[in-house]
Amino acid sequence: MSDGTEWLDAPGPVRPGEELDADRLSQYLTGAIPGLETGAIEVEQFPSGFSNLTYMLRCGDRSLILRRPPPGVHIATAHDMSREYRILSHLRPVYRKVPEPLAYCDDPAILGSPFYVMERVQGVILRKGIPEEMVPDPELTARIADELVDTLAELHSVDYEAAGLGELGRPAGYVTRQIEGWTKRYQTAEIDSVPAAGQVASWLRDSVPQVSGVGLIHNDFKHDNVVLDRGDWSKIIAVLDWEMATLGDPLMDLGTSLAYWIQEDDPPEVLSSRLSPTLWPGTPTRAKIVERYAKVSGRDLHDIVFYYAYGLFKVAVIVQQLHARYVSGRTSDPRYASLDEGVRALCGLAWQSIQKGRIDELY
Repeated sequence: MSDGTEWLDAPGPVRPGEELDADRLSQYLTGAIPGLETGAIEVEQFPSGFSNLTYMLRCGDRSLILRRPPPGVHIATAHDMSREYRILSHLRPVYRKVPEPLAYCDDPAILGSPFYVMERVQGVILRKGIPEEMVPDPELTARIADELVDTLAELHSVDYEAAGLGELGRPAGYVTRQIEGWTKRYQTAEIDSVPAAGQVASWLRDSVPQVSGVGLIHNDFKHDNVVLDRGDWSKIIAVLDWEMATLGDPLMDLGTSLAYWIQEDDPPEVLSSRLSPTLWPGTPTRAKIVERYAKVSGRDLHDIVFYYAYGLFKVAVIVQQLHARYVSGRTSDPRYASLDEGVRALCGLAWQSIQKGRIDELY
């Protein structure tokens, strides 16, 4: 196995329309980050991801990460840079698997929108479509999956009160609010009718289970939001993208992660829309993921179909919002053009899970 140096997540050129004013940024950061080398900043952009924009800043021999909202969006919570920076700042002292936050700026004169900067955590990020020679062997693939589950359960056990995050969310009524909120977001972003979307939303509304507990939840926990140790890919060294983190029922978080866990017996349209590399030999099924989570967390998962269907619906709504942004002309990113196909596939899978009463062997 390679030491992973050649597989470090690499940025590329900045996409048209998403450029940063490097000179103005350099002047700001020199004053905001003690010890930062003065001079020109080289700006590159990470190509993956569909939400907040992520850039790498090369400042001499130091690499930093900058996060900012995409142009033309006005979704307060999902793109609230101050909130994400606050989460990192409070979590870092009690949970070391978060990057070190360095500076937050809400002055629109700098980049036109709020942003924050953090240290870069160098490691391996696994995405779908990686080169064949990078795919781990089945034994390592299984260990990576176990580490993902264990890390998620670990997050859910973090003492959020001790971290000063007790006011981060409103746990009471969280599940019901999520169903209502994502249903409304779908209706707002709907372009073409997807009957399964309405069926799933109605079933979720009428089937809310008792709350399993309260914990810090990430809300987008998947392969490409964790960084692996380049010397041992079975160890997660950082969890990224905390923009949607809050306090709520941890099983809602698990449901979202399961929605990304596409497996070979899912229908072709679902396989083609997958966002995570979960088809490699050695990858456990969704049922095995749930079994491990139950073991390490001690939580009762008898309502897992509800949480899985919720996760699929939530991801479908996010995908729908991105597609609507493209259709309305608020972005020209070609990745968004055919996302409506993913919406249909995800909602169809959710409805099939509800009808079958299970999360595996749905077709």
